[in-house]
Amino acid sequence: MGRMAIIAGTGFDQLDELLLEEELTIATPWGAPAAPVQRGQLAGAPVLFLSRHGHQHQYAPHLVNYRANLKALADAGATGILAVYTVGGIDAGLVPGSLVLPHDFIDYTCGRESSYSTEGNVIHVDMTDPFDAVWRQRLLAAGRTLQGADEPPLVDGGVYACTQGPRLESPAEVDRLERDGCTVVGMTGMPEAALARELGLPIAAIALVVNPAAGRGGISLDAMAKVAAAGRERIIRILAAALQ
Repeated sequence: MGRMAIIAGTGFDQLDELLLEEELTIATPWGAPAAPVQRGQLAGAPVLFLSRHGHQHQYAPHLVNYRANLKALADAGATGILAVYTVGGIDAGLVPGSLVLPHDFIDYTCGRESSYSTEGNVIHVDMTDPFDAVWRQRLLAAGRTLQGADEPPLVDGGVYACTQGPRLESPAEVDRLERDGCTVVGMTGMPEAALARELGLPIAAIALVVNPAAGRGGISLDAMAKVAAAGRERIIRILAAALQ
């Protein structure tokens, strides 16, 4: 029986809120995923969960085996993907703790294995609407219903810039991203979105702003970790409500 899958990284190396039913060790033609696929329930909703970087956060963004991760979820019966990202805020209104539901992306990565295409099997997919509108609206409705009076905003729409990492960007690089129309910057959104499309899996994303991007304010790795921890519970509540 199919179920939606959650894939998440920083701050979500473990999903303690998941009522675990089974761990699946899945081999794929592209190698092993970063962690076993976990099948269970989140607030009563049946889900799959995969830790993007591994349970010990051992794989840097440019070393994640995205093809194996997505194929393992598909083989486990995923009907779609809800992806959680931690990002830097480029847009001035995105204070730390803000949540963004991106509608588009620009891929600035290089050298990543980004397609299931093989010799004799070239896959072309339409990326006009990279993130699924139905699931974006479900996340938006859940987030607005659960919005606390003092919580940072939940923003409907944004352009996700995916950079190579693992280093953070320079101020000049962020200036370029802003000129290109990007509103947030992260390191793992691509090739996830494209691979999900090749597999026929709708994907929607929720991005937690943990810091102002370089040149937009002070950056502290300790502060970023604290914002990620504080935003984690809010994201779990939104995901659980959207899955009902």
